[in-house]
Amino acid sequence: MSTDIAVRRTVAEVLDHVWENRSTIESRNAYAMMLLALARENPNLACLTADMNFEDHFAVELPRQHVDLGIAEQNMMGVAAGMTVSARPVFANGMSPFAIARAYEQIKIDVAGANLPVKIVGTHAGLASGHYGPTHHSLEDIGMTRMLPNMTVVAPADAWETAQATVAIAEDPGPTYLRLGRQVTAPLYEERAAFVLGRARVMREPGRVLFVATGPHPNLVAAQAARELAVQGVSAGHLNMHTVKPLDREAVLHASANAEVVVTIEDHRALGGLGAAVCEVVAEVGGPPVRRIGVPDIHYDLVGGEEYLLHHAGITVSNAVTQALDVLA
Repeated sequence: MSTDIAVRRTVAEVLDHVWENRSTIESRNAYAMMLLALARENPNLACLTADMNFEDHFAVELPRQHVDLGIAEQNMMGVAAGMTVSARPVFANGMSPFAIARAYEQIKIDVAGANLPVKIVGTHAGLASGHYGPTHHSLEDIGMTRMLPNMTVVAPADAWETAQATVAIAEDPGPTYLRLGRQVTAPLYEERAAFVLGRARVMREPGRVLFVATGPHPNLVAAQAARELAVQGVSAGHLNMHTVKPLDREAVLHASANAEVVVTIEDHRALGGLGAAVCEVVAEVGGPPVRRIGVPDIHYDLVGGEEYLLHHAGITVSNAVTQALDVLA
């Protein structure tokens, strides 16, 4: 992992550093840097981990604020909930497929049900660890967590947004699921802008087509698809829905008001996640048709690199363009 994490920086300095190096920093490293900076300023912040290694610098510098529970995600969630008696907030870190699916009962009752300030951070989300096979695919986590009461669900688009989101969820009083990938992805932003939980970012003004995306790869797909449609003379808007819950209903309704089709894009099953959330909003007002791009409703038992699996699942620019033009035609 990057030695940048060990450098002593304030929260403001981490934001500056991540912005300046956003094209080379993994989101999980941006998160780890920011978590350490926040913990230096707040001695009541606690970091729990399920045998991960990107918090190693945290453990060395702030051992009294760190506990490694080992590969025991269910136990970690119970411990995290209990620690909120004396520590606030508590960050519980693990690989997404295990931090959510394996520990779901504990999250449902002990964290969300009790409305405690536990921040669950799942790395390797979506198809990021597809090379390990279906045991490491995390394709149901958005749907599972957005169904829980009190739970905020955040999927940042790049390292810069991850650093901002980490600050925001630390200040939020309730439970949160922060969904991160594994590798460096191209930055989405060209200019610094404020991050607000629950408020979508308009990346491109509304048009005949509206792309709504969450997470790094889907937002890059949406941005490129909108540009390609513009070349063909078709106006297309793009919303970065970094917060899937609470969903920014106003942004969706405003951006889709004059759209002829909405296309949602996510590195998640097409069922239950962002696409379902957007459909719920649009259907209530009799809005335009919605096409959902995500992993199909099959047992996705493929093994391969992230890019290969994304392409196989149709989470691509060409499919996004095709889906939009198919409805317009």
